[in-house]
Amino acid sequence: MTPVLSTHLFVRHRLTTVWLERAWNAGFPAVEIFCTRQHIDYRDKAQITELGHWFRDSDLKVHSLHSPMFSDDGWGRSGPHTVIDITERTKAKRIAMVGEIKRALEIADLVPFKYLIQHLGVKGQEYDDWRLEAAFSSLEEIKVFAGQRGVEVLLENTPNKMSSGERLNLFLQETHLNLNYCFDAGHAHMAHGIENEFAAMKDRIRSVHLHDNNGSEDSHLFPGEGTIDWNKTMALLRSCRSGCPLLLELAEPENMPHPIEEAKRVADRLSTIQPPEQ
Repeated sequence: MTPVLSTHLFVRHRLTTVWLERAWNAGFPAVEIFCTRQHIDYRDKAQITELGHWFRDSDLKVHSLHSPMFSDDGWGRSGPHTVIDITERTKAKRIAMVGEIKRALEIADLVPFKYLIQHLGVKGQEYDDWRLEAAFSSLEEIKVFAGQRGVEVLLENTPNKMSSGERLNLFLQETHLNLNYCFDAGHAHMAHGIENEFAAMKDRIRSVHLHDNNGSEDSHLFPGEGTIDWNKTMALLRSCRSGCPLLLELAEPENMPHPIEEAKRVADRLSTIQPPEQ
């Protein structure tokens, strides 16, 4: 499994080539860029152009881009109007939100990547048929726009009542959108359990997010710091026919002087876990 690092680990900092060089020097051949404007401002042509020139001359690849969740540069602190939710029922608001995602996708014009990781709804959201209809309209447009740039949209299981593995399967059956999945192990641990969620999503998993938690808080801990059974989890992931990456989506811990290097040590440790003997 190829180790990939999400820039979520240093999302509180502006994404510069210095951070990317650190990831490469630590031994990560690829990254997932976590798209939030205080980190990578998709409206800032100068920043995107600089990164585009750097990636063009670098061996480090961009595996995926995490779709923006807020339109401001303060992680939503500007107010609820900054939340980007593709299930928004008000058409004018939804069009504006999809527009933000399309602006982020334009990064692919200068920085190529394979996947866009997209949430269906926001944290804690209840199930709503009308919202799923809105999501269908949003994803139709996003899928076309992404496809024009060689990007595939992956839906991520998230902590709400609309995007468990089972709900995502039902959504695709009803809409015929034919999308694949990003399996988030930490979110699965908070929902119906990793084994159940993996079984529901397995056939469509193309990427993953690996992080730990206590089963109730989405804390994005380093694997081993929460209650996930990583021996069982890695055995499941190795059964993925699509050859999933070992993609770590971690929060920056306090009092850890070299988090990127520690993340690589964690990736190496996970990669050595062997399936149990039958």
